[in-house]
Amino acid sequence: MIRYLVTDRRRFGLSCAELTARVARAARRGVTHVQIREPDLTGARLVQLARDVVQAVSGTGACVLVNDRADVAVAARTGGVHLPADSVSASRIRAFVPTEYLVGRSVHSLDEIDRAVAEGGCNYLLFGTVFPSTGKPDGHPLAGIDGLREACARSPLPVIAIGGMTEARAAEVTAAGAAGLAGVGMFMYSGGGNG
Repeated sequence: MIRYLVTDRRRFGLSCAELTARVARAARRGVTHVQIREPDLTGARLVQLARDVVQAVSGTGACVLVNDRADVAVAARTGGVHLPADSVSASRIRAFVPTEYLVGRSVHSLDEIDRAVAEGGCNYLLFGTVFPSTGKPDGHPLAGIDGLREACARSPLPVIAIGGMTEARAAEVTAAGAAGLAGVGMFMYSGGGNG
């Protein structure tokens, strides 16, 4: 099962060094993918953080991706890039990243799944928000487990569920057809939480 950590150091009041240490700990505990999503950092600081994280998770098998910045991903020699739903097409990104790079995209509806698949270039889709999440405001649209099941049935690509994920929901998410689960909070502390 894919266990996909999305970083957000500001949410937890962490420095880059503290974030790197937590990510390394999460990778040693079984996180398989780390998406560095720190939009407030300059390009240079983001490259440095990505390099530090790559070094920190070395030997764990975890793949490091950078959110929406293929240039930073290439400069930091990470394992891939993750594209928001409104970003450029994955096929355009494929034109200048290493062949072995993972490229993923966030999707929130069946239409977005169809578009991502038609454009080509993606290895996986990150689908949500599935359950209520502390990272989203009250009233944020939720897909629920039925929406996740429908998304997984629709997509020929592996689907990773995000939004309100907990260890207790892992079996339900897998039963719905998801290849894994993603979150911010659930991987930051050993006690879980919902991301």
